[in-house]
Amino acid sequence: MKKPVSYILILILGLATGIFISQNETIWNTLKKPFSNTFTRFDDTSQTNWDPDFKVVDIKSTLDNSLQKAYFYKSNSTSPKPLVVSLHTWSGNYEQKDELAALSKTKDLNYIHPDFRGVNWTKDACCSDLALGDIDDAIDYAIKNSNVDLSRIYVIGVSGGGYATLATFMKSRHLIRRFSAWVPISDLPAWYAQSKIVGAKYAENIMDCTSSKDSLNMDIAIKKSPIYWNTPVEKLNTSELNIYAGVYDGIQGSVPITHSINFYNKVLKDKLVSDSSIYVSDSEKLNLLEYRKALGDFGIIAGRKVFLKKQSGNLSLTIFEGNHEMLTEYAFNELIKE
Repeated sequence: MKKPVSYILILILGLATGIFISQNETIWNTLKKPFSNTFTRFDDTSQTNWDPDFKVVDIKSTLDNSLQKAYFYKSNSTSPKPLVVSLHTWSGNYEQKDELAALSKTKDLNYIHPDFRGVNWTKDACCSDLALGDIDDAIDYAIKNSNVDLSRIYVIGVSGGGYATLATFMKSRHLIRRFSAWVPISDLPAWYAQSKIVGAKYAENIMDCTSSKDSLNMDIAIKKSPIYWNTPVEKLNTSELNIYAGVYDGIQGSVPITHSINFYNKVLKDKLVSDSSIYVSDSEKLNLLEYRKALGDFGIIAGRKVFLKKQSGNLSLTIFEGNHEMLTEYAFNELIKE
């Protein structure tokens, strides 16, 4: 059967338009921008301009005596104020611009943004004992050099910072009131395989931070993955751990939502929770991955629909309409609320 001439003309016109747009860098970048910016900004290391009220400080590591830098803001209040510990992303370091800094200053809260061995492609980084020791040392520094309300210390991070937040929950020696982990990595072996499939730079980063040669060093990768660690379940008597994931992450972003779901389920299992409805079931996980649709009416956060909400005491998981991102003002307000 012959195709109508108009059909063929439309097809040719569409093909020509597609070729023209793809070859025109200005137009192509303009079209891509709304989509790419939503998830690349949370591992963006290009912005490093800091308010002069935030000072660069040197903190001596209690593990190897090296000096680790941080941006630090001391509250002007004469009474004890909360401390916000904001953890940089996978490709960032202490200099990475952080929107939480300005929000903390507006509330006149103590704030610290530690380096914890910088970018995550060296053997000393990637939630190593040294890196996690640096986070504890940064908290010690803030307590010693400002008037901190010790009952209101908060740890927060997005992407690689979410990864570090989970790790800090698992291993920090400090009493932390609330942990807020956004789109976190929890399993380096899984993320290596996922990144390799899509050709992301993170696969090579993981090889480097695990001192791998021809193949992934599984022993080190597991050692640097919070999902394989023993959960300090007693912490959840006094501390909150809130995990957030954008439902489109893994498609529009670099970290599949399974990292958040699997870690949440792991902590429940370690808590010996017997109520199966509190876990994210295989069926719920499959529906989220396959259809990316809400599994019920769970309300809205920051104008975004919540696709799934699970909670067990001080542990919660929220899957929201979004991708690889933190809903920054909402995250901050939830972090410091009492």
